[in-house]
Amino acid sequence: MSTPVNSLSQSEMMMSQPPATIVKEGWLLKRGEHIKNWRPRYFLLLDNGALIGFKSKPEHGFDDPLNNFTVKGCQLMKADRPKPYTFIIRGLQWTTVIERTFHVESEKEREEWMQAIQYVADRLQEQEPDQDVEMMEQDELMGRLNISTRTSTSKGRKITLDNFEFLKVLGKGTFGKVILCREKSTNLLFAIKVLKKEVIIAKDEVAHTLTENRVLRNTKHPFLIYVNGGELFFHLSRNRIFSEERTRFYGAEILLALDYLHSEGIIYRDLKLENLLLDKEGHIKIADFGLCKEDISYGTTTKTFCGTPEYLAPEVLEDTDYGRAVDWWGLGVVMYEMMCGRLPFYNRDHDILFELILIEEVKFPKSLSPEARSLLSGLLIKDPKKRLGGGQDDAKEVMIDPFFRSMPWQDLLEKKVTPPFKPQVTSDTDTRYFDKEFTGESVELTPPNNGPLNSITEELEQPYFQQFSFHGSTGTLGKSIDQQ
Repeated sequence: MSTPVNSLSQSEMMMSQPPATIVKEGWLLKRGEHIKNWRPRYFLLLDNGALIGFKSKPEHGFDDPLNNFTVKGCQLMKADRPKPYTFIIRGLQWTTVIERTFHVESEKEREEWMQAIQYVADRLQEQEPDQDVEMMEQDELMGRLNISTRTSTSKGRKITLDNFEFLKVLGKGTFGKVILCREKSTNLLFAIKVLKKEVIIAKDEVAHTLTENRVLRNTKHPFLIYVNGGELFFHLSRNRIFSEERTRFYGAEILLALDYLHSEGIIYRDLKLENLLLDKEGHIKIADFGLCKEDISYGTTTKTFCGTPEYLAPEVLEDTDYGRAVDWWGLGVVMYEMMCGRLPFYNRDHDILFELILIEEVKFPKSLSPEARSLLSGLLIKDPKKRLGGGQDDAKEVMIDPFFRSMPWQDLLEKKVTPPFKPQVTSDTDTRYFDKEFTGESVELTPPNNGPLNSITEELEQPYFQQFSFHGSTGTLGKSIDQQ
C-alpha cells in the first residue's frame, strides 16, 4: 500500500521537498515540552522554515532528525527564566500551538538565532501574502479532504439559531459548550458546539479550532462522531474490565476509524476512553469536542486543550518527530485499559509517569490470553518505527494480528456485526449515559463572564472564524447562519 505524503511524519514530508539551504546552524539547549530538562541538540535552520535538531552534528544530509519544527508563522519571545539568554518559539505542531524553549550562552548568540529565525519567517510570510493561501496549503496538507457532510438543509440556505430547539447540555468547559439540538424543520438531532471566540484567541488555540472544524466538515465514516450511548469510560467504570471478546469488537471499530483518518492525512493523536462513545446500537464513535471540565482545563503547561499525560506516546514525550504511530500507541493504551481495568503506566507525579512511559516495560495480568498480550506488547513498543502499525502498511499491520484473526472486517465496516453490548436508551434524546453535571444545566447561550477577555472586540475576532457556520457576537444570537 503506498503512503500518501500527507500522512507522513513532519520530517518525512520535509525530506520529500526540494533541497533546502542552511541559514544558520549550531548547538542549542532545548527544554523538554513535558519532561522539563535541558537537552543539547545541534540545530539547522533551513530557508524552507524547517528547524531540525540532532544529537550530534550531522555528517551527511538531514536524515533522521530528533526534532523537526517549522518557524513558519511563528512568534519569538525573549526570556531570562528559568535560564538567562533564553528564547521561545511559539508555533504549530500539526494542529496544536506549542511553545518551544531554547537556551544559549550569550546575548549575542541569542540575538543571532532570533534574527535568523525572524528573517526566515518573514521571507515565508512574504511568499504567502493572504490568509486564503495559507488555508489552501493547510487543506493540501490535510489531504485535500473532499468528502462532504451536510445537514438536511439545502446548500446556501440562510438559517438562524431559531431554526433549532435546544434540548440539553452534553459537555462544557473553558472554551464553550456542546448542546444537543433538534432542527425544527426535520426533527433531526445535532450536537451544536458553541465557542467563546475571545478565549480561543487569548489561549492561542485558533489553529487547533480551525483544523477541528475542517475535519468535522470533511470526514464521513460509520465510526466517527452525536451519539447517546455514553462514553466508553462511563461503561468501563461500571464493569471494571471488559472481556477480550468485547474489547476485540471495540478495538476493531476504533482501528477502522483510525485507518480512515490516516488515509485522509489526519493523525488523531488524542485517543482516550473519554473520546470514545457508543451509539444507541452499541457501535463505537470517535469524537473530540475539544472541551474539558473547568477543573482540568488549560493547565500550567498550556500546550493543548486538555492535558492527558497518561496517554502520551514516548516519541511525543521525547520531543522527537512523530507520525501515525502515535495513534497505535493510543489504541494500545485504551485496549489495555479495557482488558486490564487500569492504565499501563500511571503515577500521580508526572515526572515519574513520564519516566515509566519512556523506560518501564508494560506488565500484564495473568488472566490475559497470549494473543491479547502479544497485541498489546506490539502496540506499546516504545520505538514508533518498531511499533505494530508503525510501518508502511499502517493499520493493515494491526488488522492481520492474530488477536483480530476472527474479525470479518468488511462486515464490521458495514455494521453487520452485532455489538456485544447495547445501551439501554429509550430514544435519541435519552442522555442517561452523559454526566448529570452537564445535562442538568440550562441550555441558554449565555454570554461569557465579564473579565479582561471581553476587551477583545468582534472586529478582532471575526477574521479568525470565517469557516464557521455562525459568526455572531454574544449580543447577536439571532443573526443568520450561513449553511456551508
